Amino acid sequence: MASISMPHLLKEIRACKVCEPHLPLGARPVMAASAKSRILLIGQAPGRKVHETGIAWNDPSGDNLRSWLGLDKEQFYDPDLVAIVPMGFCYPGSGKSGDLPPRKECAPLWHEKLLERMPCVTLTVLIGRYAQAYYLNDKACKTLTETVHNFREYLPEYLPLPHPSPRNRIWQRRNPWFEQDVLPELKQRVKQALMVK
Repeated sequence: MASISMPHLLKEIRACKVCEPHLPLGARPVMAASAKSRILLIGQAPGRKVHETGIAWNDPSGDNLRSWLGLDKEQFYDPDLVAIVPMGFCYPGSGKSGDLPPRKECAPLWHEKLLERMPCVTLTVLIGRYAQAYYLNDKACKTLTETVHNFREYLPEYLPLPHPSPRNRIWQRRNPWFEQDVLPELKQRVKQALMVK
């Protein structure tokens, strides 16, 4: 049984400064969770806009993700319904081709403690290759496209998705099966998860 309460753990996480020396804008952990959360979203790390506002998925990628899930903003930002636990809780800075990878400290330090305190989660959505590599390990395929295409192999525990960045529209056009097969299954499982009492 978890020794400290979820509210106490969330307070600890939000005060975390473990990798602050490596963060260009300083530490500002952005995440959300509740002991009642039913859906767990594990993405990469906050972008600059999310860092500035302190609101997860508060950008065009978030709009796409909510559309994929079939959730409105009120549902999406209700931690009793949806937990948002990225691989890295703070903005890692930007590199030559977009944001840097999430810091490696966060997931080993905090994820297991959070998951222990979320007994109601029935669906974990793995968004992007960092989350998939961490949670699927050697079960992940060689490419993100293959992993997402073979999504049924990871159900009912996990459902892998590409990152919902608007820059990935080309990927979606090249892979029409994503909209035809993956998104209907995702929406159905989200609906089922929200109906569980």
